[in-house]
Amino acid sequence: MAAKARTRPESTVESTGGEPADTLREYYEQMSLVRAFELRSSEMYARAKIGGYCHLNLGEEATVVGLMAAIEARDYLFTGYRDHGYALLRGLSPERVMAELFGKVTGVSGGRGGSMHLFDAETRLFGGYGIVGGQIPPATGAALALKNQEVAGPDAAAVMCLLGDGTTNIGAFHESLNLAGLWKLPIVYVIVNNGLGMGTTVEKASAEPDLYKRGASYRMPGVRVDGDDVLAVRDAARDALRQARESRQPVLLEVMCYRLRGHSVVDPARYRSSEDTTIAQQSDPVPSFRAKLISAGVLSETDAAAIDEAADVRVSEAVVFADESPEPDVDDLFKYVYATAVANMPTALPGEPVMDAL
Repeated sequence: MAAKARTRPESTVESTGGEPADTLREYYEQMSLVRAFELRSSEMYARAKIGGYCHLNLGEEATVVGLMAAIEARDYLFTGYRDHGYALLRGLSPERVMAELFGKVTGVSGGRGGSMHLFDAETRLFGGYGIVGGQIPPATGAALALKNQEVAGPDAAAVMCLLGDGTTNIGAFHESLNLAGLWKLPIVYVIVNNGLGMGTTVEKASAEPDLYKRGASYRMPGVRVDGDDVLAVRDAARDALRQARESRQPVLLEVMCYRLRGHSVVDPARYRSSEDTTIAQQSDPVPSFRAKLISAGVLSETDAAAIDEAADVRVSEAVVFADESPEPDVDDLFKYVYATAVANMPTALPGEPVMDAL
């Protein structure tokens, strides 16, 4: 049975005004790029250019841009498997990200990770985790490592760990938050709450559906913010990171948003009512932000159209790059299975007799 339409709870913080026009324009450009990339990714998946699983940020663009506007280059970012937009705004080129989705050697992980495992040590993007909640313990460990460096203050590094609403019900979530609260670790846990853990509503999966309150068990401040308000998301994330840097105070930030598609590209989302789908479409942050900027005189209709066209062209170039990039060499199939060579490591290719490889 399809779920009833959901009513989004009120945010606990509001955005501030007075932003420079150049900043607002930049945020719209980023939102437009993420939207164009995800729409083209969906198309490429349907054309069998992308294999495996593929989860999109469609409907979450304001959340992505706001969070990435708050994080600093020195910070460490851990994400779940809905990671494309975060990788783009962390500084990875659309070409390299699309090539990774295509499984090509020019991808950010050499074509070995695909959609769910984007990783780049240089930009301190530490995944891209396919296991639900798999990123939370390593992110907490990274925060412990930062604390052990005994550096605090406004110039210190912090960790931002992104997770979905369904992740808050697994043991690793509570174990990690307990340790972060106990040890005063410089980390911000961000719950991207699109209201649906795959196909189950938060209200039917969580005894406490106000997920930001869950940090109270670990004496961790919790904040809820409207994920369709890019400025509110940025401001809330900046404040949370400031607390993590300067006071070694972990923070739980819940960002409320909708996803416009199913859980993954192949999910038809039949569990959603037509009313709920309509609400999600009406809340779409990209056209909404576009309209606000035009109304405020920051952009003209022509400006906005040019930005959208430029994003489409940029992503089209990324698709061409990915399509023309070489496939991984079959002789490298077992490369990187281990960090260093070990005895009896596998070397047989598919179809080869097992004994011939020994």
